[in-house]
Amino acid sequence: MSNVLKDEIASHELPATPMDPAIMAKREEKIQVAMIGLCGCWGCTLSFLDMDAGLLSLLDKINISRASITDIKRIPKRCAIGFVEGGVANDENIETLEHFRENCDILISVGACAVWGGVPAMRNDVELEACFKEAYIDSPTAVPGIKPVIPFHEDLPLITSKVYPCHEVVKMDYFLPGCPPEGEAIFKVLDDLVNGREIDLPTSINRYD
Repeated sequence: MSNVLKDEIASHELPATPMDPAIMAKREEKIQVAMIGLCGCWGCTLSFLDMDAGLLSLLDKINISRASITDIKRIPKRCAIGFVEGGVANDENIETLEHFRENCDILISVGACAVWGGVPAMRNDVELEACFKEAYIDSPTAVPGIKPVIPFHEDLPLITSKVYPCHEVVKMDYFLPGCPPEGEAIFKVLDDLVNGREIDLPTSINRYD
């Protein structure tokens, strides 16, 4: 974890050991699965939907207790598997990611933004003040005659000085690259874990773009 990030969040130890897949397969009740989108474009969420009928084949074994397509804000009960889309760009992202780490046995970074910061991390080479100035003060879309301001309100999340990949904030157990990864790849990871197999993702369905 970088020194800058240590100044932005309270550093503390978090659960980090993945659950044994063999133990996962022996569960008598449905396996709880949660999904969340942080700073990203929701392309990975669409890939979740692209699992299509494959996901239906697992519904007798899993229960999706929290997802980006629902309005559930927090994980209602402890989950075996958590999927995280998007990087960390504000204090709300930090809080949400820590909540997932504390409540998921296995946590997976999904997509380029979660794995390394993605497109939002392009601002990391520019001072935050300069980013705000370009976006709001000197914006070509500024309305003539109206003094531009930088939005600020206590209800708005505070922007972090940099955009961080998830593993620089908490311990992540697996990484699924792609912008976005194929729905087939997400299904393969979920199917392996649910059925007690070690994750074996063929290169034919793994993407790095």
